[in-house]
Amino acid sequence: MKVGFIGAGNMGNPMATNLIKAGHQLVVHDLRREAATNLLEMGATWANTPAETASSGSEIIFTSLPFPRDIEAVVLGEDGILEGAETGSIYVDLSTSSPISIRHIHQVCQEKGVMVLDAPVSGGVHRAADGSLTVMVGGDEAVFNRIKPTLHGIGSHVVYCGPVGNGMVCKICNNLVSMGVGSLLAEALTLGVRAGADLAVLADVIATSSGSCARLTEKFSQFLFKGNFEPGFATSLAAKDIRLATDLGRELGLPMEVSNIVDQQHVEALFRGWGPEDSDAVVKLQEEKAGVQLRIPGI
Repeated sequence: MKVGFIGAGNMGNPMATNLIKAGHQLVVHDLRREAATNLLEMGATWANTPAETASSGSEIIFTSLPFPRDIEAVVLGEDGILEGAETGSIYVDLSTSSPISIRHIHQVCQEKGVMVLDAPVSGGVHRAADGSLTVMVGGDEAVFNRIKPTLHGIGSHVVYCGPVGNGMVCKICNNLVSMGVGSLLAEALTLGVRAGADLAVLADVIATSSGSCARLTEKFSQFLFKGNFEPGFATSLAAKDIRLATDLGRELGLPMEVSNIVDQQHVEALFRGWGPEDSDAVVKLQEEKAGVQLRIPGI
């Protein structure tokens, strides 16, 4: 299948790589051509604009981009996907974005006969590389079923979540839990260390008990405990995802006291200049307050 792919960043590049490995013919675009060098070496074709990506005969056009404003510009703006997309083509957003934004994009694209699915992914860069991401898809179920085999080139767990926008809702809720758990873990681990527990022992006990979670067993062990703050999943993106969740809560009139605390922690992390660092950098706020550094030598 001929596939367009826009956004060859930390997540987009390995997803595009796996689509090529799955036998698809890719047309790629990014703000920086060098970001797609490996994809071009694998046989992908370069497009100079999103419109060119879509007009090249692509049956499906994927985007993997940082922020809702970027997605709307790439899809609906000048030289955007909609300018080049043919009637009957399918646009799929793999980013984490606003449900309201993707529903607006869906309405506009529908008028031109372009079908839209939101399909945010979860699992981080290492699972993007090995093709084991979870893919949460919102949109028309018949369209989903048509492209499900293609989505399996990106992720091993592909889930239909309901009408357009529901994939984004599920992803926002997932990330809110992940970041919130990270903040709670930071408090629990600094508490334990200050009270005399060895961090490696404490982490092992929690990881094999009822408090176990992927944030501890997968994320902290790769980043925080090593003092490694190279993204990964950047703090700026984590802050964006949490704000999407709290904004949605406000729109629905829901109380979200704990979520708003986590939101403010990420605002503080951005103020400290940690936006480009991995999202585990937020834990440094608690480390400072507790006078404890959560590192495990030799891990």
